[in-house]
Amino acid sequence: MSHGDEEGRPVPAELRGYLEEVVRRVRAVCGARAVSVLAVGSVALGDYRHGRSDVDVVVVVEPGPPEAALRELAAALDHRRLPCPAAGLELVLYDADFAGRPSGGAGYLLNLNTGALLTERADRDPAGAEAFWFVVDRSIAHRAGITLWGAPARRSIAEPAPAELFAALRAGVREHAEGAGHLADNRVLNGCRAVVFCRTGRWVAKRAAARETAAAEPGFRPLLEAALRSFERPRAEAAALPPAEVAEFLAWAGERVEETASAAGA
Repeated sequence: MSHGDEEGRPVPAELRGYLEEVVRRVRAVCGARAVSVLAVGSVALGDYRHGRSDVDVVVVVEPGPPEAALRELAAALDHRRLPCPAAGLELVLYDADFAGRPSGGAGYLLNLNTGALLTERADRDPAGAEAFWFVVDRSIAHRAGITLWGAPARRSIAEPAPAELFAALRAGVREHAEGAGHLADNRVLNGCRAVVFCRTGRWVAKRAAARETAAAEPGFRPLLEAALRSFERPRAEAAALPPAEVAEFLAWAGERVEETASAAGA
């Protein structure tokens, strides 16, 4: 397994042995079907925080494996059999035909969440899934994914079309505005990341997005700085943020997404 991608971005040392074993088990189960194993999320964006961040992995296969192999892979990567050193493993497996074309759908063959701080999930039906998470992750994967094994991210994952991506950003900000099941600091920082993407067309790490937004929007600076301080803590010690201020910020972020989408004709 590579310890970084072709641009020299390193895999955090705390995750190297674990991700090597993830790759080994993916290849053992999927065999010749395996096309790519990619690190995405905070690892790809250079902002993995040990004790707080998940480790996000995308697997591309061709053709899609049978149900029995998907169940075998989920069992092989279960935290109880392969302890995850991060907050948890979020692994999504796609068929190469789906992953290689722009799409606004969830489209996965397996959506696996496992780890000490995650709700366990091994879902093989994307029909009822909130697609926006997967659309944003595929955009980040296409632009910044670190190749752990196999074909590079830009060859195996297509960039979503602008209309699909803006629809995902809208849905993501709405989800965080409602707030159920999400830490307040993460809701705010994800809102910052959406705003920076709308303003610049680039994905940046959540903490960098918060600092950039705070510099540009002094009125929100106290809230954003509080969110950053909270994000430095382990999940169990995350600080409460003023609900009214969080709601105001996310409403503002939603307006920025709408303005940018309208200007882009999306």
